[in-house]
Parts: sequence; C-alpha cells; structure tokens
Amino acid sequence: MKAAIAEAKQGLQEGGIPIGSVLVKGDQIIGKGHNKRVQDGDPVTHAEIDCLRNAGRIGNYQDTVLYSTLMPCYLCAGAVVQFGIKKVIAGESQTFPGAREFMESHGVEVIDLNLGECQQLMQEFIEKNPQLWNEDIGK
Repeated sequence: MKAAIAEAKQGLQEGGIPIGSVLVKGDQIIGKGHNKRVQDGDPVTHAEIDCLRNAGRIGNYQDTVLYSTLMPCYLCAGAVVQFGIKKVIAGESQTFPGAREFMESHGVEVIDLNLGECQQLMQEFIEKNPQLWNEDIGK
C-alpha cells in the first residue's frame, strides 16, 4: 500500500487526482500507476487502469493482488473482474464507496484497510476541487 500511496501523491504533485494503484504478483510489484485523467485529458485513465497498462500483458492475473488507495469504481472494478484478479486491497472507502459489492459478487476478495492517510488525501482534494472530483466520478 505504501507504493500505491506514493503513486497517489505523485498524481497530486502533477496536478491530478490523488489515487494510486499497484499490481503485485508474489512479493513483487509488476505494475503501478495513478489517476492521470487530468494530466492526459483521458476520462478513463483511472489509477487502476494506468496500473494495469503499465503492468502490460502478463497472461494470467489470477495470482495477482491489486492495491488501490481508494475503493475501485465500477470502471476499474470491471477491469478487475474481466482480468480475473481475485483480491483487491483498498486504502479506504469512506470518501467514495466504489464498487465493492460488484467485485465481491464476482468472487473477488475485497479488503478495506480504512487508512487515515488515504482518507485525508481524498478529503483534502475533494474539498479543494469538488468540480474536478465530481467530473471524475461522473456526477
């Protein structure tokens, strides 16, 4: 999760939304990314999507774990289900509940760490950038 938080902070420093993600296989990070929707002008470059793109084609994702600083939204949860990722560890879901039930209904184990650091990153960002945040979640 520390690597995902570092990705979130990097995104914030770039002027983007502070959400980070890493994909782990065994004890090795094989992909990492952060929300680049603002930086790239691409509405689907969420942290988890960026992470999966950076991991590249690995053939089989069933032995991987996806870490994300925020509970994945339906877009990212769809990618988790599509690629057969069986475990997602989220930093928090208080600022955004995401698509936990959707993932669980498709056999994904979801763990919410409820980390204060992740909540604080998002709360401060949402307070300062409500219009940008609402655009990111489709409101």
